[in-house]
Amino acid sequence: MEDKTVLITGASSGIGRATAETFEAEGWTVYATARDTDDIEGLAEAGCVTQELDVTEPEHVEAAVERVIEDVGRLDCLVNNAGYAQFGPLEDVPTDRVHDQFDVNVYGPHRLIREALPHMREQGEGTIVNVSSVAGRVATPGMGVYNGSKFALEGLTDALRGEVDDYGVDAVLIEPGPVDTNFDERADEELENGTERSGAYDSIYAFYEEGQTFGGTSALSVPPTDVAETILEAACSPDPDPRYPVGQLAKYSSFLRFVPDRLRDGAYRLVKKLA
Repeated sequence: MEDKTVLITGASSGIGRATAETFEAEGWTVYATARDTDDIEGLAEAGCVTQELDVTEPEHVEAAVERVIEDVGRLDCLVNNAGYAQFGPLEDVPTDRVHDQFDVNVYGPHRLIREALPHMREQGEGTIVNVSSVAGRVATPGMGVYNGSKFALEGLTDALRGEVDDYGVDAVLIEPGPVDTNFDERADEELENGTERSGAYDSIYAFYEEGQTFGGTSALSVPPTDVAETILEAACSPDPDPRYPVGQLAKYSSFLRFVPDRLRDGAYRLVKKLA
């Protein structure tokens, strides 16, 4: 894989950092990006090429892809990993916060896809890996904004897969469940500062404030290296799967889509009562 090149967003910590380290260890040329390059100095020391990239800034996106092409002439894999979670009941989340969520989790990957695809089409191959979540398959109360962004990313990727198939380009979704990262630290911050509490949803806030979110360490969570290795597997496969759930909870939760809505809603009511 010494002649293969990957561009990774959100490489400052967690899944993104583990993915950069995993690809670099396999001999890929790794372009690791983050909003603050100070956060990825360690990756530079490990042999990755680092660059500032805020996925909400079109000029950053254009510059990052152009640098890869200017340096090595090709881009074999794009990993859209940058993202965060805006939790909170829909009524309590201001519309500008919804926009911010979609700007990072949906519009950001879309910007990068538009920049990367012309080069992948020209070279006749490439893999676009979009890091989604089990939350992109099953919605839960208090996560509607985050669910919406990940549902949207899943829809975009499913459509993209058929659009680029004729050009030798693959589009893949990675769907982790809970991961041992600091993901829930920002989620907690967004829950605290990004909502206007109406007083009508105290049970939902209590549920998430007790740490029962999609990040952090728990018996059901997986290390970020598991997700990184799955991303590498998808990038190396000549015929990758459309979706890769990571972790037992992600694999089991995907079956909830087939449960009748009324039964699923009843289960949520029961969980809230028990909480």
